[in-house]
Amino acid sequence: MSEFAARRKQLLDAIGDGVAVFPSAPLALRNHDVEHPYRQDSDLYYLTGLDEPESVLVLTNQHEEHRVVLFVRPKKREREIWDGPRAGIEGAVEEFGADVAFPIDELPKKLPDYIGNVERLHYRLAQNDETDAKLFDCLNHLRRGARRGVMAPEAIIDSSVHLHEMRLRKSRGELTTMQRAAEITKEAHLRAMQLARPGMHEYEIDAELLHVFRKHGSERPAYESIVGSGPNATILHYRAGRRILNDGELVLIDAGCEYGYYASDVTRTFPVNGKFSDEQRAVYEVVLQAQKGGVEAAKPGATLKDIHDGAVRSITEGLVDLGLLEGDVDSLVEEKKYEPFYMHRTSHWLGMDVHDVGRYYVEGEHRPLEAGFVLTVEPGIYIGIDAKDVDERWRGIGVRIEDDVTVTKDGCKVLSDGIPKEVDDVEAACA
Repeated sequence: MSEFAARRKQLLDAIGDGVAVFPSAPLALRNHDVEHPYRQDSDLYYLTGLDEPESVLVLTNQHEEHRVVLFVRPKKREREIWDGPRAGIEGAVEEFGADVAFPIDELPKKLPDYIGNVERLHYRLAQNDETDAKLFDCLNHLRRGARRGVMAPEAIIDSSVHLHEMRLRKSRGELTTMQRAAEITKEAHLRAMQLARPGMHEYEIDAELLHVFRKHGSERPAYESIVGSGPNATILHYRAGRRILNDGELVLIDAGCEYGYYASDVTRTFPVNGKFSDEQRAVYEVVLQAQKGGVEAAKPGATLKDIHDGAVRSITEGLVDLGLLEGDVDSLVEEKKYEPFYMHRTSHWLGMDVHDVGRYYVEGEHRPLEAGFVLTVEPGIYIGIDAKDVDERWRGIGVRIEDDVTVTKDGCKVLSDGIPKEVDDVEAACA
């Protein structure tokens, strides 16, 4: 728990004489009286390690003895029989580092004691309607008490301003956890390459991915896996469906596990029958060259725009070589003629959330990369089955290659290294 305590101290130092409030993620109803599997709000988990619903964290420098306050569900035998054990009031202090803890039902009564006579309240509005309502009631209560010398906060500051900058810079412990997530994801992609064959359904491949994730201790997928065969590989957010994998097609798998609340995000594309056709290989090699160039560009001082611009140029040059575009490369890039084939960005932050937090711009400029940042590099080419002005032999080919990359002091390290992506290595894995 020492890392959670260090994070809280860092945030307390950053907010000074303010107070910060972080609610848990709400339970989400799936249907009738059945709930979706619960996953804690990333911010609250980042600061506490507590994964229970109906909890609120208050951080304050205004109370000498109560700097870390947790509101949690009290232990309740009849509910724990149904839903499992709770940390309770004692556990919130002994296990999760709170200086003091209260039942969650006491939040409306106790919260004014912590945010009264504080100028700045750090809280992220419009993320949790229930907690928003309780907070607004508290503010109104404080305003009504102004004549008694108790003042409401003058400013509400988005708590992400400081916290998400902390989350963007990964510690050694976080990187170790993300490395483990990538290793589990590697095993899943390898299993998919080894088992995929003509006649299987997309959902069977998805089931194999989930099997490997859970077998190795992953709590859940970091996102709903994409398993797209044939023309489905050209649909960016296609979900694993009932289509049968056919001989001579490609299958694109975008899948990553979540381990210790940290995400992996990897994409590989490979032939169902284990051998690329000439056209498939040609498109794949273009994407691979762009992806490797993007990884090489990920270093301190570079920006995500630099990585994307390099990938765009590389993809465009490849499309010209393949005859899918005609003209001067500079003009084609400037006029964005590549977009029918490559329509998304090349990178995003990665961490506790698969599209992780942290600003992409600083003072209006693209943010330079720093050691400890983790990002994806994922160019692709997608030629729709109904693509006009494209020779029929290219249609229905979709290729994306994606790795997880952490920036180091003098370059980068590929966390997902070892998942085959060279043509010969992919074919060998499929064999």
